[in-house]
Amino acid sequence: MAVSQRTDAEARAAEAHAAEAHAGGAPPITWRDKLQTFRTAAWLGWQAESNWTDPLLFAVYSLVKPLAAAMILVVIYRIVGSETADALFPGMYVGNALFMYVGALMFGVSWVVIEDREYYRTLKYIYVTSSGIMWYLAGRAVAKFLVTTIAVVVLFIFGRAFLGVPLSPASVDWGLLAAVFPLGLLTTVGLGLILAGIMLLAARHGEGYTESVAGALYLLCGVVFPLDVLPGWLQAAGKVIPLTYWIEGLRRAFLDQPFGSALASYSDGALLAVLAVSTAATMLVAVPFYRWMDRVARSRGVLDQLTEH
Repeated sequence: MAVSQRTDAEARAAEAHAAEAHAGGAPPITWRDKLQTFRTAAWLGWQAESNWTDPLLFAVYSLVKPLAAAMILVVIYRIVGSETADALFPGMYVGNALFMYVGALMFGVSWVVIEDREYYRTLKYIYVTSSGIMWYLAGRAVAKFLVTTIAVVVLFIFGRAFLGVPLSPASVDWGLLAAVFPLGLLTTVGLGLILAGIMLLAARHGEGYTESVAGALYLLCGVVFPLDVLPGWLQAAGKVIPLTYWIEGLRRAFLDQPFGSALASYSDGALLAVLAVSTAATMLVAVPFYRWMDRVARSRGVLDQLTEH
């Protein structure tokens, strides 16, 4: 059962006070204010992400963790040892490395709700003082993005140097990469907003929601094996998910080859068009959904709830 540190009446009073201040002549929130909220949240996220230990240990952790996770899949593929597995290995390796962005950003956006509400007990005050809670949530994910980018670069260098993965800056389709990469990040942030809305009403164990969604996407988006091997209905489900096209587009940008036959008939332009439309659809769902869950949380007076289980 949720235990609130402050009464519902106090929460409503704080919200009413903020509304009165705005109605009383407070200046409207501008894009500059929103960007300032984003920058401040990004700085705060980096401090929370990196200051738990000394810089050297943090650097070692940031490098070793992704390498250890990637080596598990490397061992699995080497044990299989077939010609098909060897042919698919570069696509698997690249897809697995890039998928780290999905888990990191979804977690970085959504878990902030639990972290700031339950552990730091500041969520209600952030609502009152920030220039947009969604800008704050997106800003908090920046640190996860930076750490993940370092990990992906390390994995790419390791894969080229020791595993024979054909990765080279000269062979990258930089135009396709520049078009595809930000769309996938935006989709992932949108999914994180949906999960963040759910977290507003969830208890501390809500961390499992993000992990469950990431696990389902890992299966359905063709990350480490082609969609071809899935049953037809799961292939259809995978083709509805924007991140399927994101991972495929990035593979083509880095490796210049499709991963399996399920999406081989799509041209680069078709992949980009589907990804753009599905990304827009994701954001059109994510933003109203979070606002709806926000209204529900406010009406129930649980923005500052503390859960003990």
